[in-house]
Amino acid sequence: MKRFVAAERALRTAAPHELLDAARSVLVEQYGAEEVELFMADYGLTVLQPVSVLPHTLKPVSVHNSPAGRAFGSQRPYREEGHGGRTRLHLPVSVRGDRLGVLSLTLSGSEAARQWESELAEIADVLGHEVVVAERDTDLYLQARRKDRLTLAAEMQWQLLPGRSCSRPEYDLGAQLEPAYGIFGDNFDWSATADHLTLYVTNGMGEGIEASLLTNLAINALRNARRAGIPIADQAALADQALYAHYQGRCYLSVLMFDFDLMTGRAQVVDAGSPQLLRLRGGAVERVTFDAQLPLGMFEETDYVAQDFHAEPGDRLVFVSDGVHAVSSPRGETYGDAALARAIHSTRLLPAAEVPRALLRELTGHRGEAAPDDDALIVCLDWRGRGPGR
Repeated sequence: MKRFVAAERALRTAAPHELLDAARSVLVEQYGAEEVELFMADYGLTVLQPVSVLPHTLKPVSVHNSPAGRAFGSQRPYREEGHGGRTRLHLPVSVRGDRLGVLSLTLSGSEAARQWESELAEIADVLGHEVVVAERDTDLYLQARRKDRLTLAAEMQWQLLPGRSCSRPEYDLGAQLEPAYGIFGDNFDWSATADHLTLYVTNGMGEGIEASLLTNLAINALRNARRAGIPIADQAALADQALYAHYQGRCYLSVLMFDFDLMTGRAQVVDAGSPQLLRLRGGAVERVTFDAQLPLGMFEETDYVAQDFHAEPGDRLVFVSDGVHAVSSPRGETYGDAALARAIHSTRLLPAAEVPRALLRELTGHRGEAAPDDDALIVCLDWRGRGPGR
């Protein structure tokens, strides 16, 4: 316990850009660790990028077929037995279900790795929280997340997102945007209180900076209304007014909005455009439809009406933009509901955080080698609900 307290104190008092150096020093001193490295998941969730000063000197490792990638995917420590009795320990670095990367270190012997594994995993959690705080003051960890340069539009979109995954006792959330380094205007946003989860899935209009500016205005208008405690239908109306006042109907934004009651699973829903919802329940996948209403900003002073929806424990809800269900193969075949339903069913055993990436790989296979001409956005929500005793 003294070792853990020393490690925690070292991380909490380190300068933002010196977190890895602080982790190295205390892990070497307290645990006899060697070769301590921090890897951050890139925006496309394909590689784990080493944290170091530019230009990077260490090579990235694959998320799909590497020991560190196994720890990242399973969100559990993974031991890699090496030569000379040394053990390489890979520890997931996450914050409340948002998977950031992996802390890897070498220990002298498998017995030490087993003995200290849970304690070191807690240190990796502390490191994750400190990285999130440090990103306010340094670009070091954001730079490590990118294997290629982001377009300016993509930079604006990624800074707007709440995270890529989130976990609470009532639900698990996972989301992913592609193409990660040159996205257009699709977006997702979520926020939770003690009793409610609010979720927005937006389908942007246009390309590049103009699409990002439109999405930024819409999301911040929705957040402004939500943070004022306004009901979801009125949130849509106020965001609609903000967009119309600026664009006069020239640009508009599609959004699917949910306000879940965590106790009952009942939700208020506003369907204002093209994002779609598919539900996996009892082994069957079905598309859930709502009364379509006008996209935000299309006409002046549009009124929106919330509809009722009920999520049951065990439901998996998959939200997709039109860059998913409308994408075409080289032969012109639309991906469509049937193929998407098969993909959702085939990934039913994966955790929610892994589902968007898996579905996007399926989508890439359907599209072929052609470059995508629209964003593909997938959000997966696994609903457990809240028992009456909690």
